[in-house]
Amino acid sequence: MFHEEQRRAHVSVEEAPVWTMHGRTTNGRTSTRIKSSCGALDSLMQALTARRPGTIFTSSESPTSWADGAPEMNTPPDDTIAAFATALGGPVTIIRVSGTGAVEAVSALWHGTEGIAANPARTLRLGRVCDRTGTLDQEVLAVFMPGPHSYTGEDVVELHTHGGPLGARLILGELLRRGCRHAEPGEFSKRAYLNGRMDLTQAEAVADLIAAHSEAALHLANRQLEGALGRRVNALYDTIVDVLSELEAGLDFPEEDIGEQAAGQLVQCLAGVAEGIETLLASRQVGQVLRDGIRLVIAGPPNVGKSSLLNAILGCDRAIVTDIPGTTRDTIEELAEIRGIPLRVIDTAGIRDGGDQAERSGIRRALAGLRAAQVVLWVFDASQPYGEQAWPGAETAGSVILVANKRDRLRGPLRLPEATDRPVLTCALTGDGLETLFERVEQAVWGSAGMAESDVAVSARHAALLEQALPEVRAAADDCRAGAAELAAVALRGALIPLGRITGRTVEPDILETIFAKFCIGK
Repeated sequence: MFHEEQRRAHVSVEEAPVWTMHGRTTNGRTSTRIKSSCGALDSLMQALTARRPGTIFTSSESPTSWADGAPEMNTPPDDTIAAFATALGGPVTIIRVSGTGAVEAVSALWHGTEGIAANPARTLRLGRVCDRTGTLDQEVLAVFMPGPHSYTGEDVVELHTHGGPLGARLILGELLRRGCRHAEPGEFSKRAYLNGRMDLTQAEAVADLIAAHSEAALHLANRQLEGALGRRVNALYDTIVDVLSELEAGLDFPEEDIGEQAAGQLVQCLAGVAEGIETLLASRQVGQVLRDGIRLVIAGPPNVGKSSLLNAILGCDRAIVTDIPGTTRDTIEELAEIRGIPLRVIDTAGIRDGGDQAERSGIRRALAGLRAAQVVLWVFDASQPYGEQAWPGAETAGSVILVANKRDRLRGPLRLPEATDRPVLTCALTGDGLETLFERVEQAVWGSAGMAESDVAVSARHAALLEQALPEVRAAADDCRAGAAELAAVALRGALIPLGRITGRTVEPDILETIFAKFCIGK
């Protein structure tokens, strides 16, 4: 982001750029193509206003070479890729092939009563797959999806084979020998982005959809895949471009002053942009929780029912339960969902002094788990004196919830020191008190009972870019109020770049590689 001194340095009196406007875009939206004594600003503005999904630029590129428009960089490769689109070992294995040579490569192996590219397209056809040694699979369904109306925007062929790993590997190996290249992680989705089939937020939603561990996370990923987040960000981006166009027009024709009323309208527009960015940033916690989940650690003294509580949360007998103290020697991790919150639940060894070498090792791991926990369930036996079972004040960054287990053995009221937080009374064996415990977990995660409803929830990457754009928008609004149109224009350019990086309107190749490397092969 620009600091005040940096922004002023860009438009110093001695080197003030002179802008001229060159017309409109084909869709009728006002657009600026800057002609400036500062070549970098000229090129940057052309790139920002003419950018489309899949077109990217790098900082190493010479901006002055963009005089005739934004360069078409990192366009989709013209080779053909292939990979498994499903996991091996299931009843059916799907092999996906995408690229200009997809039909040719598959037709050399797959043979049916009619050609794979016969009309109508997008029709499953039965055939067999043969190599030079004989038949690899007697019954294989094939479907051809011609570009640009396919997932990647290219010609795509899928083979639905029997799920045996050997046969599927042999078929993929034959495709690779016939000129296909093995797809990299996320390359099919990357090509969809580069071909304009989806923006970057939608491509990221594909990975979120696969990784979802709760219904709420699944619904969020589907909304983002439908374009909900991209539309919100693009609306902010387009509003900034509109304001920038007005400012540039005033700079180009200074005799036609935009006036105080028009300046006030521009400030109001920028205030709306800032509010929109703040609203998106407010969804950051929801996005982080639903995408990454919460690390919930079950800890406490030995033999208080920690493993029984784990089994109750999971709804199955995952951990061994005995009356012998110290049964759990290691951590047990499982995925679970509570009230729509995806959790990584970790059962730990009972924390106490002494024990043999194996138990002491488990206790060290339990203490390490507390330090990394986001929510801690400190479990103690409600029927025993609390003093020796009290929360030890161990180092943790998470919220601590006291759980008084074995309530079925409690005789009389639970007695605790006055300063002790209110515990949740449970019986892990019968499930009593679990709903109350789940409410407390929900409150610990969200700060209130229930997740805030939102159509979108930004990721950590999105939030970092929004935080870069927000001060630039605010600075531009202040400059508009002060009548400093030149400074406002520089600040708005500074806001457009990070906003464009969210959806992929402006993004560097190394960022794309980082994003798509997190995908699985075949997506």
